[in-house]
Amino acid sequence: VCTRSAPEKSLREVSAEEMAAQFAVNTIGPALVLKQAPRLLARRERGVFAALSARVGSIGDNRAGGWYSYRASKAALNQVIRTGAVELARSRKQAVCVALHPGTVATDFTANYPAHKKVGAEEAAANLLGVLDGLAPAQSGGFYDYAGLEVPW
Repeated sequence: VCTRSAPEKSLREVSAEEMAAQFAVNTIGPALVLKQAPRLLARRERGVFAALSARVGSIGDNRAGGWYSYRASKAALNQVIRTGAVELARSRKQAVCVALHPGTVATDFTANYPAHKKVGAEEAAANLLGVLDGLAPAQSGGFYDYAGLEVPW
């Protein structure tokens, strides 16, 4: 969710309100859902928890800057997923807990980004389900894109 008309392009545009809104949706919400995973995932069978992150949440892949609130909230989500995966592995050895980057999904918001190849929501979801089907517990705690490639933290 973006309470502004566009993501921040410079530090002077950063506001506490926008950061709080982004963290509420992109970090706190998924963390509260992940909190329920231990009671919902089987102890001895494969179970999957995945959260939608975004490549712009990668600290290692940030070459463009900007988007402060959104980037920070997704980077924080990635840490929640990584930490949750460590904890889940203690009692659910077959669990897979990952962050996923769906690619650029065609929405009203992304219409302003003509240089990016976009996919529809159904295709994005199918891609991510395919990635999840191919992940093993050893990959839990990772960050993967729509093609199954690992995204740097």
